[in-house]
Amino acid sequence: MRLLHTSDWHLGRAFHRVNMLGAQAEFIGHLVGTVRERGVDAVVVSGDVYDRAVPPLAAVELFDDALHRLAELGVPTVMISGNHDSARRLGVGAGLIGRAGIHLRTEASACGTPVVLEDAFGEVAFYGLPYLEPALVKDEFGVEKPGHEAVLAAAMDRVRADLATRARGTRSVVLAHAFVTGGEASDSERDITVGGVAAVPAGVFDGVDYVALGHLHGSQAITERVRYSGSPLPYSFSEAGHRKSMWLVDLGADGSVGAERVDCPVPRALARLRGTLEDLLADPELARHEEAWVEATLTDAVRPADPMARLTERFPHTLSLVFDPERAADDPAVSYAKRLADRSDQEIAEDFVAHVRGAGPDEREQLVLRDAFDTVRADEAVREAAR
Repeated sequence: MRLLHTSDWHLGRAFHRVNMLGAQAEFIGHLVGTVRERGVDAVVVSGDVYDRAVPPLAAVELFDDALHRLAELGVPTVMISGNHDSARRLGVGAGLIGRAGIHLRTEASACGTPVVLEDAFGEVAFYGLPYLEPALVKDEFGVEKPGHEAVLAAAMDRVRADLATRARGTRSVVLAHAFVTGGEASDSERDITVGGVAAVPAGVFDGVDYVALGHLHGSQAITERVRYSGSPLPYSFSEAGHRKSMWLVDLGADGSVGAERVDCPVPRALARLRGTLEDLLADPELARHEEAWVEATLTDAVRPADPMARLTERFPHTLSLVFDPERAADDPAVSYAKRLADRSDQEIAEDFVAHVRGAGPDEREQLVLRDAFDTVRADEAVREAAR
């Protein structure tokens, strides 16, 4: 069976101030064309269809168009909700839509109930694990201490239990939206940390033939059988090194996996440039970036006059301007933001406690801080779900 694995469409999202709806529509056309031209038997979409719980009308219309075009092909599609989606909104009409071959899986309670498709070699069971916010699904799965690993492990227990009841040789595919250990993140994914831990081990998914992951925006293989498709379009300059693509997966009769990357069309290349303003304007090596979307980091010791206007004369698609003067590490002018770079909310809070009273928090106080952050994230998840 040939699968096309994609995720993280983020319909309705902009790239800085650039409206991406046209590029998203072009991607949908590319997806449909790939399904038709490459003999795809099933499409899997692993969450974050939309960029927010209440998407703009234009994004909903594009999604509606995608559903109709996929249904017209007669190729089954299995789709889950991600942490950016409203599971309840995305799942509206799932039963009716399923009759057209578009199978929406947005409820935690249905993790162990697969969509079963057939090819010449028998059945393939597709299990949809939507984004599982631990605080919201802990009761459903009966876990005492909510956490990503605990709820995903409980969901996978249901998958393996159902699979054990099926005919010998039944192949299996799991769709999941999570941060799996070993994955490379970018700046455009929303933080899903709970209990100080965001990532779950790939071993949670043992026992199935292929795991189609969503959430991280870079296409990558955690193992041969556990892969992220990544987002089809860039949504932050941290993705400048990404090759935007989908996975074309051939699932053999024995459950073997072969995978090929299918490139996605992107409107422009991304470029992250760094140096003094005069160097960026004069360096002939930078000519190749003149039509790219540009993030420029200026290292001038003194902020130059009209930097954006001067940059856009050479790089007309400059979208982001950052000032990072090159100074000695002990210079008091080193920015607060730089000192906080790559530090978690928990670490920043602990540093603040140490700064205020001269000693960092003990284990009990660390737990209090962690519980406070988890509570805030859970409250945000509840508000998103209620929208």
